[in-house]
Formats: sequence, C-alpha cells, structure tokens
Amino acid sequence: MHNSFIKTLILILILASVTTADAFSLRKRVSVTATKEIITASLPEPLPFNAVLTDSIVKINTLKIIIPISDYLRLIDFSEMPEEYDIWSDTKINPYQVNLVDMKDTVKIDMSSFYSPVQSYVTSNFGFRRWRHHYGIDLKVHRGDSVYNAFDGVVRITKRARDYGYYVLVRHFNGLETLYAHLNKITVNPGDTLKAGIPVGLGGNTGRSTGYHLHFEVRYLGNPINPNDIIDFNSFTLKNQILVLNAQHFEYKKEIEKIRFWTVRSGDTLGRISQRTGISIARLCALNGIKRTSILRIGQRLRYT
Repeated sequence: MHNSFIKTLILILILASVTTADAFSLRKRVSVTATKEIITASLPEPLPFNAVLTDSIVKINTLKIIIPISDYLRLIDFSEMPEEYDIWSDTKINPYQVNLVDMKDTVKIDMSSFYSPVQSYVTSNFGFRRWRHHYGIDLKVHRGDSVYNAFDGVVRITKRARDYGYYVLVRHFNGLETLYAHLNKITVNPGDTLKAGIPVGLGGNTGRSTGYHLHFEVRYLGNPINPNDIIDFNSFTLKNQILVLNAQHFEYKKEIEKIRFWTVRSGDTLGRISQRTGISIARLCALNGIKRTSILRIGQRLRYT
C-alpha cells in the first residue's frame, strides 16, 4: 500500500509539471504586440497674399521722371549764390536793384533738376508786345490745371497783384528765381521748401489776362531771362543742363532803355504829341495799340520811341 501511494504521488507530480510547461508555452503564443495608429489630416491651402503699395503709403511721385545726374556735372565748379540774395523780400519781385546789362562775370548755373511747369503750347512769347515789353512767356492752361515748380527752392512770394493776378515767386538753390502768374489758386506758402515738380498752384485767368494761361518768368537777381534761352518749349526739356549766364542774356534791356514815353497833359491830342515828338500819328498809334479816334486820358503814358 505504501508503494502504491508513492506511485500515485509520482504520477501527480508528473502531470503537474506537464500542465505548468503547457501554460508557459500558451503565454508565449498569446502575447500581444502593441501597435501605433497614425492619424493624418489634410491642411487647408493658404490664402493668396497680394501686396498692394499705394502712393499714400510709400510716398512715391509716380508722375515725375527722375533724371540721373550726369557724371560730368559733378565736376563742374558752379557759381556760388550772389551776396545780393542776403536780401529777402516777401513783397517785392525785384528788391535787388542790380543792372546786369554790362555784367562782367560769367555765371555757371546747374539746371539738372528742371521740371516743366506745364506742358502746353506757347500763346505769347518773351519780348516786345506792341508798346510794352513782355518779360515772360505765356503757356496755355485750362482752369484748375496743376502748375509745377521748375527747380528745387524756397517760396519767397505768394500774392495777388493787379497785373499778375494770383502769383508765386520761388527762389531756387541754383541762383535763379521763377514766377508763376494768373493762377486761379495758390497751393503753397512763403517759406515752403519745394522740390522740382511740386505744384505751386492751379491754372487760372486772374489779373490782367484775356484768357486762361500761365505767365512764366525766369529771373536772376531780379533781371528777367528769356525762357527760350533755357527751355525747348516744343519738347519741354532743357537746352543744356548748364546755363552759362553772361551779359548777352540781357542785351534786350538796351532796347528797352531807348524807349521814351510822353505823359498826356490837359489839352494834349495825338496831333499835338506828334508835333512835339516828331513821331507820326500812325506810328504813335502802332506803338501804343490805339486808334486815331481813341480818347486820351490825363496822366496816360504814350510810347513814342
């Protein structure tokens, strides 16, 4: 009996060992491998971006053509501003009282920053116009057309006058001064520093004027210069980037100095004035733009040479 008990115990131990081994082998077979699930999603397309630059943001004057300074201009020894420009008047066009008819020196002026005041045809030129000398050039404008500053400079006068109407005078850094007359409106103030191409006013018909136009003058120390000596008014460009100014530009003033006037007094008639001056009535009428039947006024000045 003891032996049978031992056999039974051994059999139980054998069966127990087999069951344990099978259990370990099952664990190996049922082990789980972890996996990652990757989730993908499509991103939306970016919105298109268009950069828009406006004049108000970048301050670009799209109308002005920038002309590069030629290398040779950098080598020119331009004349200094004359000492007479120490005089600054915001009322008188010519406060300098300098006569350049017999000027001895030659003045070199840099013209490279030029910008045409308007681009239109000439209606009246520089020179004698009947009995008076016309000190500028007239260019056609329409009411409200922009009138532009010709060179870099500072506004000296903004005013209304009987003959010029509303006008602006600018002193430029190159030594010239320019005048813009018969404006409908002035858009600058005395003391304003202006670049070439900045509007100074709007075209008009104010003052002694018979139609809408710009009266444009170029002056040096108060003495008018014929704008045709400087500007080609067919192409509105400079004739030369350097103005070599000398006495020849003021030869016209010698003819003006020869002009003599008769001041009408009580009892004067064209016949009497003709006898006193030795000038025919027909010539007196031609010089003064009058007719034989015109009524003379006391104090009226009549040109007779």
